[in-house]
Amino acid sequence: MKKKLYRIGCIVLLLVTTTLFTFCSSPQDWFYSKPSFKGKALDKKLISKKTDTKLNEFNEYVKDHHTTSMMVLQDGKVIYEYGNTSKINYLASCRKSILSMLYGKHVENGTIDLDETIGEIGIDEDDGLLPIEKKATVYDIINARSGVFHIPANGGYDTNNVKKRGSVQPGEYFLYNNWDYNVGGYIFEQKTGNTIYQELEQQLAIPLGFEDWNIKNQKKYYKKERSRYPAFHMYLSTRDMAKIGQLMLNEGKWNGKQIISKNWIKKTTTPVTPVETVNKRYGRTQKSHVQLSYSHMWWIFEEFYNNPDFEGAFCATGWGGQFIVVIPKLNMVIAHKTRVDVLSLIGWANHNVSNPAFYKLVQKFIESRQ
Repeated sequence: MKKKLYRIGCIVLLLVTTTLFTFCSSPQDWFYSKPSFKGKALDKKLISKKTDTKLNEFNEYVKDHHTTSMMVLQDGKVIYEYGNTSKINYLASCRKSILSMLYGKHVENGTIDLDETIGEIGIDEDDGLLPIEKKATVYDIINARSGVFHIPANGGYDTNNVKKRGSVQPGEYFLYNNWDYNVGGYIFEQKTGNTIYQELEQQLAIPLGFEDWNIKNQKKYYKKERSRYPAFHMYLSTRDMAKIGQLMLNEGKWNGKQIISKNWIKKTTTPVTPVETVNKRYGRTQKSHVQLSYSHMWWIFEEFYNNPDFEGAFCATGWGGQFIVVIPKLNMVIAHKTRVDVLSLIGWANHNVSNPAFYKLVQKFIESRQ
């Protein structure tokens, strides 16, 4: 009798656990609010049967990976779509590149002074920042060069390259870390008087006609025992990510209107941290197929499988497989998403697409178009 009850209990537990993980693996189906307005869908571009055959072959390649959805634009029109591109999901570090876009007009109108120090602004932590750390400027913060080696509220801290606090001058040392970015978000809100999400709605969602936007879906992550400054997480659909990429490709212009200045976009995609430094941090060599430099929360391609079409290309990247890639020479934008679920977060399953795997996927897609 006890064995029978034990077996029944195990079955019930398995069913409950499976149901829970099913819900948690696709939270957009029940957690996110419906769009608050409906923007215009991007036009689709007709493709030849020969190209269509090649894209079908690429489809089979994508299925072997953990891609949830993908959208490719060329000449501003959809030429490839995989999965449900309307589903909302966690953007991870792609949020930083979007914040960089929002900074633009406020830097240029003087609301935000990139030369102002965080000490002058009043940035501090409960355990105290050092005098040398308070000399970091806003410019240093948004380029991950503050020299403030403080634990952030969320993950994403490069412990392999962290140094002793106070050991470097602000601006001298590049360290990709979430403390800088979270503080960059806090400074943005303090200076503008608006939340990042209000600015995202006004600067991007409304002018670009996001199809799946609702400000209620945007939420910050707090962990005050670690840091005073929360992570400003963003949750968008793949097709709305593609519109963001298209705006960058258009050098800030949308439907004839300059949404973000051309000068700011050029500045944010011009290297600040050179490829040699990035390689040193992440153990790459000059023989690596993909080489990247860094600037203002955007990654810039310096080499991509020896493909000259990637000259001037850049991207936003996020943990797990979230990407926005802009390739000006091909007049192309690629938006890519993977499912971020409970199983992935707790390490029970790997639903991620790594950066190298994604770059290979992009290479395969480019080959399918040639």
